[in-house]
Amino acid sequence: MTRKPRADVEHNRRHIVAVARAAFAADGLDLPVHEIARRAGLGVATVYRHFPSRQDLVGAVLAEQVAVCRAQMRAALDDPDPWRALRGTVHRFAEHQVHHRGLNAALLGSHPAGAAFAGQRRAQVRGLEQLVERARSAGGVRPELSAEDVRIGLMAIAAFRAGSPESAAAGVRRLAGLLVAGMARPQP
Repeated sequence: MTRKPRADVEHNRRHIVAVARAAFAADGLDLPVHEIARRAGLGVATVYRHFPSRQDLVGAVLAEQVAVCRAQMRAALDDPDPWRALRGTVHRFAEHQVHHRGLNAALLGSHPAGAAFAGQRRAQVRGLEQLVERARSAGGVRPELSAEDVRIGLMAIAAFRAGSPESAAAGVRRLAGLLVAGMARPQP
């Protein structure tokens, strides 16, 4: 018989993940556990009780982010308006780049911690391919637009790191707007 965790234990775990997510997003995945504990207002031993290794904590944060992305893709695929779904996906991707800068390397596959999420990345790519095909079939985008074209644009957004976080955020949003405008079917 498994026991239900005490409420304070579960609260601490959720709190640690939330603090770690914000810290990793802002400062990168190499932030030490003692800094996460300090920001959470907890002892290092408490963090290690919940997450026996740094990788366990990083994995929990990344798994949570992947679940959010998966839910957003499902919602986009369920959207009856294919152009709105594709456009929204591009803008959400850009916002993830703005708000989760430190997590992006792992989520996009260039950090070792992201290796566990390769299957989920492939599923996201398949979802994007479906979104592009639906939008193309509905006539909402340029007829020659391919999923690879959109992926190239998303890679450009992900690579944008110029200047301060504020100027990078403005640049990412502008680049996302340009990508969306370039995908749209030209009006006669």
